Amino acid sequence: MRMRAFAVALAGIAYVLGSYWLMTSSPGSAWRAVVVVAPMLMLAAVLAWQRKQRAVAVLVASAAAGLVFQARHGGGLPAESIYVAEHVVIHVLLALVFGLTLQAGRESLISALARRVHGGLTPDMVAYTRKVTLAWTMYFAAMAALSLTLFAFAPFATWAAFATLATPFAMLALFVGEYLLRYRLHPEFERATLAQAVRAYANRAGPHD
Repeated sequence: MRMRAFAVALAGIAYVLGSYWLMTSSPGSAWRAVVVVAPMLMLAAVLAWQRKQRAVAVLVASAAAGLVFQARHGGGLPAESIYVAEHVVIHVLLALVFGLTLQAGRESLISALARRVHGGLTPDMVAYTRKVTLAWTMYFAAMAALSLTLFAFAPFATWAAFATLATPFAMLALFVGEYLLRYRLHPEFERATLAQAVRAYANRAGPHD
């Protein structure tokens, strides 16, 4: 498990650094846009297919094929616009995934994940995890808005640094910060490891009827 996590972490770092280099060394290259964006699209397609969301999987896979077609035949969206579209759409979708679970009568996403880890939640834990779900929703929405703002008003290299380098560190900072705050405000909460949290999310995101 540790070796697998280490390998995934190394692959993630390599993808981030490689994406930044590809974006900034030749930002207008359509083929480099394929190399950067298509793997994420195909991963999303596989996950959607596993969750039996066939229409979503086909749509996302078609978008990846469209990038290859555009790179081969020319025309279409500029590479820079493709990069920012991917970054913004991912964050908007994540905001929706988290935010829609905050509707009245529904269990918030973080509450559901915590229930999988702990087996049961006290009223205080339900209230807290609902607030954490709201915090993540606001974070993803803010990142999408900031991405569009930087793309519109800052040099492309600045946007690329934000999208590829700052984004994962911002997410990690929020995750670690919430983890530390949780046990400072609520020391009665049973502690859960990162591995338990990942398994809970994987079980929730896996195939279902």
